[in-house]
Amino acid sequence: MHLRSALPFGRSSYICRQCRTFSFSKKVWKADPNISHQLPSSPARTRFAPSPTGYLHLGSLRTALFNYLIAKATGGQFLLRIEDTDKKRTIADAEERLYCDLKWAGLQWDEGPDIGGPYGPYKQSERTALYQEHAEKLLQSGNAYRCFCSSEKLSELARRRASLGLATDYDRTCDGTPRQQSDERASAGDPFVIRLRVPPEPAEYIDLVYGSVGKPNHNKKAQNLGEALYEDPILLKSDGLPTYHLANVVDDHHMDITHVVRAAVRALALLSWCYIGLTRSQEWMSSTPKHLILYDALGWKAPKFAHVGLLQDSSRQKFSKRRGDLDIRRFGDQGIFPEALLNYVALYGWSHGHKSDVLSLTDLIESFNMKFTKGNTIVEPHKLLYLQKKYAAKYADEGGQQFEALVGRVFQAIEQEFETPSWFRGAVYQYPLRGIELRIRVADVLKHTAKNYTTPREFFDNYRYFFYQTPLPLPNPVDSVGEGDVLSWASWGMIYKMLRDVAPQSWTADTLKETLSNMTDAIFQQQQSRQVTLEGSMDRKAIYKAVQLVLRSSIACGGSGPPMHTTMTLLGRELCLQRFLAFASAIGRASNGWEGEEPL
Repeated sequence: MHLRSALPFGRSSYICRQCRTFSFSKKVWKADPNISHQLPSSPARTRFAPSPTGYLHLGSLRTALFNYLIAKATGGQFLLRIEDTDKKRTIADAEERLYCDLKWAGLQWDEGPDIGGPYGPYKQSERTALYQEHAEKLLQSGNAYRCFCSSEKLSELARRRASLGLATDYDRTCDGTPRQQSDERASAGDPFVIRLRVPPEPAEYIDLVYGSVGKPNHNKKAQNLGEALYEDPILLKSDGLPTYHLANVVDDHHMDITHVVRAAVRALALLSWCYIGLTRSQEWMSSTPKHLILYDALGWKAPKFAHVGLLQDSSRQKFSKRRGDLDIRRFGDQGIFPEALLNYVALYGWSHGHKSDVLSLTDLIESFNMKFTKGNTIVEPHKLLYLQKKYAAKYADEGGQQFEALVGRVFQAIEQEFETPSWFRGAVYQYPLRGIELRIRVADVLKHTAKNYTTPREFFDNYRYFFYQTPLPLPNPVDSVGEGDVLSWASWGMIYKMLRDVAPQSWTADTLKETLSNMTDAIFQQQQSRQVTLEGSMDRKAIYKAVQLVLRSSIACGGSGPPMHTTMTLLGRELCLQRFLAFASAIGRASNGWEGEEPL
């Protein structure tokens, strides 16, 4: 599969009822002029906390990168934490893939499940007792309550409210249950969840991107219908495991997290949160007030929050790990450089002061600031191809390990292609290069074409004529010559003879470049010396173009590539002459006067 076929695609623009109902005042989107874009003055502790319910995609990679950059730019620590409490949707190999994909991208954490650290364990499934302890504290302080409502009751409540066009929030049926009765039912084994008691007027907070974030609008429609709406999110589920709200706050506090960068858009909701679990989304701006209530209720200082816009495809739909959108592994499999991909995602949602967008990870660390952009961002696939070409050219210019790694990837890809018959524009290629000879040829071609490099597959498709010894005649060779067919048989003979006259030891790019110029002059003079010619009244520029077309059609099989004098240098004298003769014979341009002449 080619890279372009895996880039953003459109989807429907459905927005759930709750997201339409719960809205922020306009003040949310107005930046506070007092907010600084400067980095923290002291070392920051940041974290990336993925859930193994899907694979790493572009949006989550960007989240990890921004948190990584804040930590490294301030001399702090970057943590990896696995939020694995959603057992029903956990994918067996997702956690291991997260480790591999992050390392492939070049992001190494200072603390995490695989390397440990002073604040472990770093997997939520191993911290359940800590969450239950804090949930009990919230019950004792009156900031939370048990909810014994059945899933059937909650589903019915949600359906009724949905029919009224209302959000499916809870109605606090269980909030009025006397404490003694609640304790007795819990002791008797009645299933329950623990809900946070959200105050009617959550306080505003300062976001590092949006400034002062306002309170949610009151739902006047619900008030007119006499419906009581309370968000009261679940903190502890009936199986004793925490939801994201509780675990996120407890973990960030106990791990001394100072700054959190995450996506801004509101979270999605399920009709019933009690028994089938809370749907976790990475978009948490609307949930931050609830988290701040938890921090306050537990007597803790909250970290600073920066909410960045989502990455969207061309139809303005967000990428989702559960739909497999732009899985990072796919980019690696296609041959995208990890440096190019990190550079690519850094450019979406962040402003830099460099003249060029080509920024290595070191460049990003040295120049990073908190100047995140507001609103969602449309991902432009061609930008990634642009960066891919820039990095390939950089590797080719510098040589060294990165260029050798590129040569190795392309070499392996071509070796795999050789396992099946290859077809290209109607020509069957035979006698492929192998082993060290192929590797050397790959390196030579890359040095001259790196500025146009995208992926190993496209490289092979564009330049495969370099990697076979002999192409069979084209089925319709005349069609491939184009304007070159206006040259007479005598001109074709002159081209062949002038190439043949270049000695093997003189077969270099400079000599061939001069030879091509001399060919043009010779054919032009030949034209001027005759009264009637097949070339008609072609000027020197037209003749030069025709010569180039003849050579590219015959020697490069009509393919794109470096200038012809460079292409012929790479292919070698003997193969160029053989290809020219075979092609000329196929289109009837070879005469008895030069067709079989020696030496070739």
